[in-house]
Amino acid sequence: MTEKERELQRKAMEEIKKHEDTVKSDPFRLTYHLMPPVGLLNDPNGWIKWNGTYHMFFQWNPFKTAHGAKFWGHYTSTDLVHWKEEPIALAPSEWYEKNGCYSGSAVDHEGTLKLIYTGNVKGEQGERESYQCIATSTDGVTFTKEGPVIDTLPEGYTAHFRDPKVWHDGNEWLLVIGAQTEDEKGLVLLYRSQDMKTWEFAGPVAGAGIGSIDEFGYMWECPDLFHLEGKDVLVVSPQGLEPEGMKYHNTYQAGYLIGELDSKTPIFHHGLFEELDRGFEFYAPQTTEDDQGRRILVGWMGVPDQDEHLHPTRENEWIHSLTLPRELHIRADRVIQKPVEELKALRKNEVSHRNVVVNKDETAYEGVFGKSLELQLSNFENLEGTFEVSLRGSARMVYDTEAQVFTFERISFATRLVEKRQCHLESLNSVRTYVDSSSVEIFINDGQEVFTSRFFPSPENEEITFRASTDTTVTIQKWDMKQVTE
Repeated sequence: MTEKERELQRKAMEEIKKHEDTVKSDPFRLTYHLMPPVGLLNDPNGWIKWNGTYHMFFQWNPFKTAHGAKFWGHYTSTDLVHWKEEPIALAPSEWYEKNGCYSGSAVDHEGTLKLIYTGNVKGEQGERESYQCIATSTDGVTFTKEGPVIDTLPEGYTAHFRDPKVWHDGNEWLLVIGAQTEDEKGLVLLYRSQDMKTWEFAGPVAGAGIGSIDEFGYMWECPDLFHLEGKDVLVVSPQGLEPEGMKYHNTYQAGYLIGELDSKTPIFHHGLFEELDRGFEFYAPQTTEDDQGRRILVGWMGVPDQDEHLHPTRENEWIHSLTLPRELHIRADRVIQKPVEELKALRKNEVSHRNVVVNKDETAYEGVFGKSLELQLSNFENLEGTFEVSLRGSARMVYDTEAQVFTFERISFATRLVEKRQCHLESLNSVRTYVDSSSVEIFINDGQEVFTSRFFPSPENEEITFRASTDTTVTIQKWDMKQVTE
């Protein structure tokens, strides 16, 4: 570790210590989600299970609740529930990363944990340079930087060239990276290597001008290409999409394409783009395959440039969190997301109301309240008209059987007005909702649709109520959730 890197890490630790009491005093601090110890968190990085331990790195600015020269923070876990804060993995200390150690991924390479990430450099006039860099570790905690391994741009592309995701296909190392053409169109590019040191540019595999896509946004960030249940899936975060019906209403989107990768040509043959999450805050997800063969996704519970300066937690020197880990499957040519089984270990104090009749009178059921909880609704009968659940006076879920539309509403922290996100849903069979101090994650019909959002109710309001336009029978189960973060 260089002296400059050691100094940056020391200053970051001073910020944690300086604001520790303020951060912990925030009533919106989450109880079972990963958050920054101070400052701003964004993209999950280097998500991997290595030598029996899950490693979650994340983009982190420890010095302010805004974007800037990013570090890589680091948490580890053996069970996906309890997490340990590790020493800072990467600090922007070298010339090739002086304006930030941007997003990237991790692999096991010959027994070492290897990070590959984007080094970001900006000139005095805002001109940008991008370098794809390597850092290695033998213990999973201390990393040695090896510098850039891709230090030139392909012809015709801008320096918006970042977020490498690496995997081994059994024959060679492959890498996908987000890119932008000089005429500002987004694509994903493919590289290949035999040794993780020398990388050959293979060409674009998806995006503007590839296959059926004419253009689809001006930049594609955080690509992740993997095999799942007989299909190849490309997860990507395109920027610059216009709203279309009930789709694309956040500032930037995150979604997936299902198809087949031909790495030799190269091209990714795929179907239509689908959003992964219908909520207000979800971006830059990354997946890993663990030693049980599960494909597990974690996303950033935030969106760049989307009212970040108005988040109320900034007053207490922190902003943003990561989502709960989700196991991915394919059902009817769609990616579905299920909370990982390990999360059931967080449950305590079960309350169950089986086959209750919800009617037009807004009703609270005994024991069904709280700030940090899991709520499960199932066994719907006679569901007609509308069925709704109000969460802590600041958010609401509504299903309209006639319109076949599921709506999530919240009171905006930016305007204090009601705002909504929606999706088409032919039937409502189950709803599994995770409510934390200032977040909601809703899994509908066993993960068919997901809504992820932050919300900021009155800390004193723990009320959950139910109402239906016609008498509807439903089973309501609720668990309090154990606190695993400060």
